[in-house]
Amino acid sequence: MPWRSAAVRAAVQRAEETFGGIDVLVNNAGHMLVGAIEEVEEEQARAQMDVNYFGALWATRAVLPGMRERRAGRILQVSSPGGLVAYPALGIYRASKWALEAMSESLAAEVAAYGIHVTLIEPVMFPTGLAAGSPQARQDPAYAHARQALFAGAGAGGFTPGDRAATAEALLTLVETPEPPMRVLFRTGGLEALRTEYSGRLAGLDQWDHLSRLAQGKPSGS
Repeated sequence: MPWRSAAVRAAVQRAEETFGGIDVLVNNAGHMLVGAIEEVEEEQARAQMDVNYFGALWATRAVLPGMRERRAGRILQVSSPGGLVAYPALGIYRASKWALEAMSESLAAEVAAYGIHVTLIEPVMFPTGLAAGSPQARQDPAYAHARQALFAGAGAGGFTPGDRAATAEALLTLVETPEPPMRVLFRTGGLEALRTEYSGRLAGLDQWDHLSRLAQGKPSGS
């Protein structure tokens, strides 16, 4: 909503007037809507995108003019491995993170010339109370299998939650790194899952490459 973006711009302006500028922006606000695609109500879907994507977008846009003028700045987007891999019963939540990932990757290319660095942080699992404090869609028995698959996956592997205090140190290290990464996983245990996911994607594309060639059609004149 326009008034929300205006409120963010006003807050950023007050901060810049008070502190002389904003050097680092950390977009960390978010909630996790649990529900199959058909279970989620329209208002819930819009609220999910409003918080996880548009909130970060408005805050990012608000700090950019000052950062460009100073030709320096760090924008840290707290995303999720869910911004890279989708699971059942979390489709709308993951969609909000995929949107954040795409926007941030494009932004990084746009503002690099001004000395602004953008980093997507992918926290694997931390004891933040996110699940307990987030809304859930109505539960339709037709999708009980999807919720079971989600919770079975969450419990697999015996994950040990990451340390929130150690995360603060990692964030500061990231801010002080001259050439920070585009993406970084916070907490161990996520890299192997991503390797499996992306190798599977490439294998699937390779398996169906004959359809890609069919869609290409024959060269003109042949």
